[in-house]
Amino acid sequence: MTYEHITVEPIAGACGAEIGGVDLSQDLDDATFGEIKQAFVDNQVIFFRDQTLTEDQHKDFGKRFGTLNIHPRYVPLEGHPEIFPIRKDPEDSRIVGDSWHHDLTHLPEPPLGAILYGLDVPPVGGDTMFASQYLAYETLSDGLKETLESLKGVHDNRIQAPNVTTARNDERTSKLREGDNSEEPECEHPVVITHPESGRKALYVNKIRTHRFAGMTEEESRPLLDYLCEHAIKPEFTCRFRWRKGSIAFWDNRCVMHKALNDYPGHKRYMNRVTVNGTRPV
Repeated sequence: MTYEHITVEPIAGACGAEIGGVDLSQDLDDATFGEIKQAFVDNQVIFFRDQTLTEDQHKDFGKRFGTLNIHPRYVPLEGHPEIFPIRKDPEDSRIVGDSWHHDLTHLPEPPLGAILYGLDVPPVGGDTMFASQYLAYETLSDGLKETLESLKGVHDNRIQAPNVTTARNDERTSKLREGDNSEEPECEHPVVITHPESGRKALYVNKIRTHRFAGMTEEESRPLLDYLCEHAIKPEFTCRFRWRKGSIAFWDNRCVMHKALNDYPGHKRYMNRVTVNGTRPV
């Protein structure tokens, strides 16, 4: 595609592109927004540098793509229930999102994507990795593709369940809401989904929320799930984004997984995130 209102510079062969020539604090005309949306679909995750956004401007940009999610477990930013504050203070031993995952796949309608804004970042480290699940699917054998077409994954949220809240809250600044120990709900999604805009097929399982296939036990499911989750994050499927203050990453939760790196002990990393609601995967 030829872009007339923005610049688009890929950062890796698998996925990811930096977008230039746009100030997200301003009202975007339809032509500019249309090009940003197309770049998002084409590149799976897009990045912006040197942005200065208020909380309302951050939310307004997200609302151009859909309604905003209120995270079911994390404590939101005061006065802004749609903003999920991702905080790591120098003394914290744990961070949010340090395992490869899609966001909130235990929901019947998982997010379309998330827009993460860097407020205060470490001098080195704290990068975020992204992995194309288009390539994860497309590089499977024809025989395995055929097997996966009929399978559904069972997703849950045990990683954020109330019975682990206290321990996790003791280790990091971003806090989960306290609650009872009622069982977290499960939700089934196809193991292979079709992106509603690109039409491409993507692998749709992740280690922290997909623990079995529908109709199977966890023990029976584990060998194939382990293989798929390891295959999905091969280096050649990934890109890596180095943060600077004022940087923004917007990833398509339908076709990429992501992982934050915890390699900056003694430093703070403050981010704000808005999450755009999606539809049921098919």
